[in-house]
Amino acid sequence: MGDSLRNYVCGMVERIFGHIPGYPEGSCFVSRLELSRAGVHRPRVAGISGRGREGADSVVLAGGYEDTQDFGNDILYTGHGGREVETGKQIGHQALTRGNLALASNRLLGLPVRVIRGARHPSSYSPSVGYRYHGLYAVDDYWQERGRSGFRIWRFRLVKLPIMLTAEPYDTKTQKNNAATTHVGTTLLRLGRETEQMRQLKALYRYRCQMCGKRLETSAGPYAEAVYIRPLGVPHNGSDTSDNLLCLCANHHVLFELGKVAIADDFTLLGQDGRLLVDFRHHINKQHLRYHREHYWIDPEAEG
Repeated sequence: MGDSLRNYVCGMVERIFGHIPGYPEGSCFVSRLELSRAGVHRPRVAGISGRGREGADSVVLAGGYEDTQDFGNDILYTGHGGREVETGKQIGHQALTRGNLALASNRLLGLPVRVIRGARHPSSYSPSVGYRYHGLYAVDDYWQERGRSGFRIWRFRLVKLPIMLTAEPYDTKTQKNNAATTHVGTTLLRLGRETEQMRQLKALYRYRCQMCGKRLETSAGPYAEAVYIRPLGVPHNGSDTSDNLLCLCANHHVLFELGKVAIADDFTLLGQDGRLLVDFRHHINKQHLRYHREHYWIDPEAEG
């Protein structure tokens, strides 16, 4: 593994998703140049080290974006773009491209990202001088919203991974062979309790997906997933109630959660043909549907 850290592919350093040997959590650096030479965060200016659907291997929190919120083990990270270089003010919308797309790919692929905090980042977790490596985080979620300056920004929830899950680094050459390992952290983070109302909802629809109508049969019985329309917890604050739940198959769960399909107020599906199946006993709060459209759905016409 040590040799792969210095391998060059087409003139570029191979991207490592995980700890960099020799630089454990808590390692400090005097400058961005030192960070770059160590391989902990290679870009000397950009806050996100990553490219498109390849994924992001590291991010630096350096106080550049006004909407970032740092709670230690939980970070609401603001994507890049739309900022005036001279003043640092947000003067335009952000797009899901370049580094932003790379971080979104981490969510999809289950790849961890190294988090480094700089002294200029306004947080009690930041070092007083220079930069400090704070370990591996999972990209637990991402969405779009209006930032403080009124422009559309992309937000990423970064959640600290337990040290026991992050001991072994892996590179772009071996990550496909270690697919199960790369998903361990985010899988454990996303495992939640199944409530009685979730079980009742799935029973109401007889385990049929409300979007495609399909019922998945397994050797252990039928399978479906209860999905929150508006996520629970800060900053979304969705309600843990049946009017904020859908019964979906695994495929439509992913498409809905990642913004490729949404639901109009009349229950027409957006992003694909069809209409949501709604039992008369299942009341759906349309405010939650609107929240999902505003924050998660990527309208192809708007993007074009």
